[in-house]
Amino acid sequence: MHRSPSMVPQDADHDMYLVLLDAYGIWVGRAWRETDDDEGTYREMLIRDLLHEVYSRPVRIVAFNTAEGWSRNITAEIAAELKQRRDEGENIPTSIQHLLLMAGG
Repeated sequence: MHRSPSMVPQDADHDMYLVLLDAYGIWVGRAWRETDDDEGTYREMLIRDLLHEVYSRPVRIVAFNTAEGWSRNITAEIAAELKQRRDEGENIPTSIQHLLLMAGG
C-alpha cells in the first residue's frame, strides 16, 4: 500500500511554514504549500516569493516547529513586514495587497 510522505521534517529542529492558498476556485477549494526554514532563511524567501507572486491570493500563513512543540498563525506578522516594505517604496503586487489590511492598511 502506498503511503503519503510525512509533513514532519526528518530534521525537525527548525521552523516550517505553511501558506494557505486560495488559487483553485470555488469548486476545487484551497491547498497548503509547505516548506522549511534553515537558519531563518525561508522567512525571507517566503516574503520574496509573495512579492514575486509565487502564491496566488494567500489566505493564511502558519509557522510551526515540531521539535519545540509550537505552531502559530503568522499572517499578521508577514503582512506587517510587507506593509513596511511598501512604506519603504517596494511594489506590492495586487495578488497580496489584501494581506496589508491585516497590518492596518
